[in-house]
Amino acid sequence: MSDPSPHIEEIGSRFAIDGTFIGGEEIESGHINTTYLASYEDDEGERSRYILQRINEHVFPEPLVVMKNIARVTKHINRKVFRQKRDFGGQTLNLYPGRDGKDCVAGPTGGVWRCYNYIEGCRTYDVVENTRQAYQAAKAFGAFQDLVSDLPVEKVKVTIPGFHDSRARYQRLQEAISADSCGRAAGVVEEIAFIKEREDILGILLDHLAAGRLQERVTHNDTKLNNVMMDEQTDEAVCVIDLDTVMPGLAVYDFGDLVRAATSPVEEDEPDTSKVTMRMPMFEALLEGYLETAHNFLSDLEIKLLPLSAKVITLETGIRFLTDYLEGDQYFKVHHDRHNLDRCRTQLALVRSIEDQEPQMDEFVRKWNPS
Repeated sequence: MSDPSPHIEEIGSRFAIDGTFIGGEEIESGHINTTYLASYEDDEGERSRYILQRINEHVFPEPLVVMKNIARVTKHINRKVFRQKRDFGGQTLNLYPGRDGKDCVAGPTGGVWRCYNYIEGCRTYDVVENTRQAYQAAKAFGAFQDLVSDLPVEKVKVTIPGFHDSRARYQRLQEAISADSCGRAAGVVEEIAFIKEREDILGILLDHLAAGRLQERVTHNDTKLNNVMMDEQTDEAVCVIDLDTVMPGLAVYDFGDLVRAATSPVEEDEPDTSKVTMRMPMFEALLEGYLETAHNFLSDLEIKLLPLSAKVITLETGIRFLTDYLEGDQYFKVHHDRHNLDRCRTQLALVRSIEDQEPQMDEFVRKWNPS
C-alpha cells in the first residue's frame, strides 16, 4: 500500500492547523467515512494530532447539512459545558475551521472534509470488557442527550430520511428479496423467515410517536461503544464522537442501539452465532449509567420502553445488514463477500437472546423507575 502521508498533508494544509506536518496514517475502524490521523509539530517541538475525515457522500448525500448539524451541536455542548461545568470528562469534540473560516473544506480530489481535535490519552473499545465500561459508555450517551435536550429539535436537520423508520426498512428488505439482484436470496431463507415472524414489533415505537406519546429529540443515532472515548488509565468516559447521524429522533432508539452494541461478548461480525448473547449484567450497567444522566428529561413511558427499544433496534439493524447483503454491499464497508450476512446473523441471534431475557429486563427497569 502506498504511503498516504502526502495526501494527508495536502488535506491538512487546508485547515487552520498550527505547526509543521510530520506524518499521518489511515484509521480503518468504522464502516462509513475515510479517516486519517495527522501529526504536527510547532516551533517549540510540541506535537499535536488531529482527525481529518471525509464524509461519505453516498451515505450522506447532503454533507453540508451534516456539517451544519455537527457545528450547531458541538457549539451548543461546549457553551453549556463551559457555563455549567458539567461532569462530561473535561473534554469535548471541537471542529477546526478551514483556512477560509468555514467548518469544512473541499479535498484535493473532491469531497467534503472536516478536522476534529484528537483527544489524547483515550481509546475506544469494540466490545465491552466489563460492566464499568458499559456503565461509563451509557452515562456518556445519557449526558450527551441531556446536554442537547434543550436544543430545539427543529434547529437540527434530518440527514438520512427514514433512518429509524423500521417499517420502511422492512419494506426495503422485501423489495431487495424480490429483486434478488445478486442472486443471494436463496441462501438466507431462514433469516428472512425469522424477521417476518417479528414484523409486528417494528411499528410499536413509531405508533407511540405518531400518537404523541413520544416526542422527537436531538439524538445521536449511532450509540456504539466505539463512539465513546475512554480514558486509557481509568476507563472513564471522556467524550462522545462520530456525530454524523445527529438529527431528530427518539431517545429510546439511542439506548436500544447501545444495548445492541454493548451487551454481546463478541463483535458484530462474529461468524459463530452460538457466542452471541445479551449479557444481563451489562444491560443493568447500561441502564444505571444511562438513567443517571438522562432521567431528568425522559418521560416515564420512555423509560418503560427501553427494553423494547433494544429488541426493535437490533432487529432493524439485522434488516439493514441483510438488505445491504442482498443489494450487493452498497452501504456498509465489507471485507469479504459474506461480511454483511455475518453481521445480520449476529443481530438476529441477539434478538433471540433479548426475547429470552425480556421479562428480567422489564423487571429491572421497574425497580429503577417504579412509576
